[in-house]
Amino acid sequence: MTMPNGSLVPVAAPQPVARIWREHRVLFGRWLSRLRRERLSAVALLAQPMVWLLLFGHLFTTMAQAAQVPGGSYLRFMTAGAVVMTTFNGCLAGGVELLFDRESGFLVRMLAAPASRLSIVTSRFIYLAAVTAAQGLIIMAAGAAMGVRYATGLAGVAACLAVGALFGAGVTALSVGLAFSLKSHGQFFPIIGFVSLPLTFASSALVPLTLMPGWMQTVARLNPMTYAIDALRTLVLTGWQAGPLLRITTILLAFDALCLAAAALALHRGLR
Repeated sequence: MTMPNGSLVPVAAPQPVARIWREHRVLFGRWLSRLRRERLSAVALLAQPMVWLLLFGHLFTTMAQAAQVPGGSYLRFMTAGAVVMTTFNGCLAGGVELLFDRESGFLVRMLAAPASRLSIVTSRFIYLAAVTAAQGLIIMAAGAAMGVRYATGLAGVAACLAVGALFGAGVTALSVGLAFSLKSHGQFFPIIGFVSLPLTFASSALVPLTLMPGWMQTVARLNPMTYAIDALRTLVLTGWQAGPLLRITTILLAFDALCLAAAALALHRGLR
């Protein structure tokens, strides 16, 4: 900075916390502004959770009564699965915006800006966590309106959203890593389309593990989505159970660590 007498006074660099906050605020605002401009996409994002709950919740009701699913009501049983499925689908497709930025050349300009590369990724996750949390709230509010009662009350609803964010962090990392590993969005969409449905059906989202064939039970137990669903289902149907919730949280943290390591490797190679 130049003083009136012509002397130069060094300007103090912003503190690390303030700098990170500013980077995330600007980048998060960018994602939010894009969503506001695409009103049809915003409506679809908020309406999609209702489709999961209404279609599947009522489609399998008769079958569930015969099979006696946990919770006494398939709609109540399905609520946890709908929240996690919505989080999974939203976060799995979350990396495509960065892939579009790569294709348009905008990502190169962002990398040249005085902002950390980590903020570009983490701001995307924060945006996706906010969107999927809003979707999860819609699902749980709709469930409550249709008679679903939550064993853990409002605190349990907040815990459900936290578990969803914990699971979504790993899925977002994989999506971002995939976006930096591929050359075009034409490769991205077929891959996530191929992955999403098998992983959803090979989990406890729609039916209990006990009703699956033996080989599917084995696959479902290797699927991290099953553990996120089990945590939410415990909070919805049973209540606070410290042991199972702590075990599932540990598993999801390990899943996040593996996904972040894989994404970091993909980013390192993709940005060279």
